[in-house]
Formats: sequence, C-alpha cells, structure tokens
Amino acid sequence: MSTASELSRPRLALFDLDHTLLPMDSDHGWGEFTIAIGWCDRAEFGRRNDEFFAHYQAGTLNVADYVRFATEAIVQRGPEAAHAAHERFMQDVIRPAMKPAAIELVQSHLRAGDMVVITSATNEFVTRPIAQAFGVQELIATELERDATGWFTGALQGQPNMREGKVVRMNEWLAARGLSWETVESTFYSDSMNDVPLLERVNHAVATNPEPRLRALAQERGWRVLDLFTENT
Repeated sequence: MSTASELSRPRLALFDLDHTLLPMDSDHGWGEFTIAIGWCDRAEFGRRNDEFFAHYQAGTLNVADYVRFATEAIVQRGPEAAHAAHERFMQDVIRPAMKPAAIELVQSHLRAGDMVVITSATNEFVTRPIAQAFGVQELIATELERDATGWFTGALQGQPNMREGKVVRMNEWLAARGLSWETVESTFYSDSMNDVPLLERVNHAVATNPEPRLRALAQERGWRVLDLFTENT
C-alpha cells in the first residue's frame, strides 16, 4: 500500500525502448533496413552490425565506435534522404512491431498524469520518431554531435545513455526540472542487465520481458516481472 507521501509526489514512469516496449532492437533493425534499401553492403555491414549488437548484449560495447559505424550512412546521405528513409522504416518495420500491450502500458501512465520518459541507449535519430509514435514527447537517448549546418557528424555528443550513464542523464533531466529522486515516485521498465544501475535507483523496478539474468535478479530482489510479448499481445 502506498504511503501518503508517495501519493503526493509526482509520478515518473521510465521506459527502456528496445526489447522493453518493442520486441526488437531498433538500432539493429535500422541497420538491417539500410542494408535492405541498398545503403550498405550486406555482408560487411551485417557482420559488423551483428558483432556490435553482441557486444551491447554482453555489456562490452564501445559506444563511440558503434555510433560512428551506425550513423555513417545517414551522415553521408544527408537530412532529406535520411528522414525519408526513417519514415519508411517506421511504416515498414517499427509500427508493425508496436504491440497493443506495450502501447496500452505507456498510455495508461499518460492517462494517469504521470511524467513519462523513454530512456534508450539507441541514438536520437533512430529513437525520437519511435518515442513520438508511442505518444511520448520526453526522450533521453544517446545524443549525436552536429556540425554547423545542424546535421550529424557521426560522433557522440556528451554522455552515452547506457548503463550508469542512464542514471547520470536522468539526474540531469530531473535537476533541469527542479526535481530529484527524493521528490518523485519513480518506476522503470526494462528488459536488460545493462539497465540494472537505473533499476536499482528507482522506487519501483519492473523487469519487463527480461533477459534470463535479469529475470533471475528480479526474482532475487523481489522486483515485479512483466511479460508484455506473449502470443496474444
């Protein structure tokens, strides 16, 4: 049962994106999409994309190297072609993958008046339209450096939004709004062991479609376990 102080505090609902709200990795999926539309060599890009994804799952990803690799095609193609391709990506890949149960979970928090934030390790170019498709305006993602024209350079901008970095970036987000962990009632939904630092920081950790190690940890810690992507969702 919630205490009076918990009920009076603003509620903050945080969501990881890949494998939490989506039954896929959007960054990896974008890479596969660029292969399909002929922007990248299938054999070489596919091999490197799979290799980076394996490092991410293992928690050993060099983020700067990956971001430069993952954004090379959009940097070269320029804004008009890149945004047009992303619209196709949304239509062909992402929207069909958006399951009713995940959409309803996000919408239930929005209807309740909660502050809803998607916090993703995937870069802002890939994730911002996805967050908006879920009805979420507040996105914390890995940010990309921009040149004098406002287009991406392929380099990282600031702190990568992954592992402990998600806590750092959330601290900044809260502080910018005159809030702190002590003044909000926070919930975080994630599938990944990479997100344990933030899961440990919030009031209510929800292991969502968790990988086996996180499922075991959640059971050990008494965290709620939520499986969104069953056959009927």
